[in-house]
Amino acid sequence: MYSEKVMEHFMNPRNVGEIENADGIGEVGNAKCGDIMKMYLKIENDIIVDVKFKTFGCGAAVATSSMATELVKGKTIEEALKITNKAVAEALDGLPPIKMHCSNLAEEAIRAAIDNYLVKTGRKAEDETGCHGCCDKCHEDIEEE
Repeated sequence: MYSEKVMEHFMNPRNVGEIENADGIGEVGNAKCGDIMKMYLKIENDIIVDVKFKTFGCGAAVATSSMATELVKGKTIEEALKITNKAVAEALDGLPPIKMHCSNLAEEAIRAAIDNYLVKTGRKAEDETGCHGCCDKCHEDIEEE
């Protein structure tokens, strides 16, 4: 069901934890589906020099979080914003279709942490941030109300 890379990142996740005084913090997820990701970024001269995550969820959620941190480390914020859920899944040699939402959350966590950094540095208004529409979970919440 899962690739060897997914299992490796689940069993031995990279970059787990928090960054004290992080430059950008993003938290995404949906308590209804059970997966919540929090990503911490340390950024110097618009380059992501350190990244950590905390994830509550299934093995695929942990693996996609771990891979996402590997993909963004050392990248500029512009390069990191181009990382898609598809790129995360491909870097893990694929995910079962039912678990693709985990890669959506990984992409969203990256974007949320960068948005937070841009707001903190005055380069983005707070009302410009929010859902990027990748996982459609926000729409489910609205429809259910």
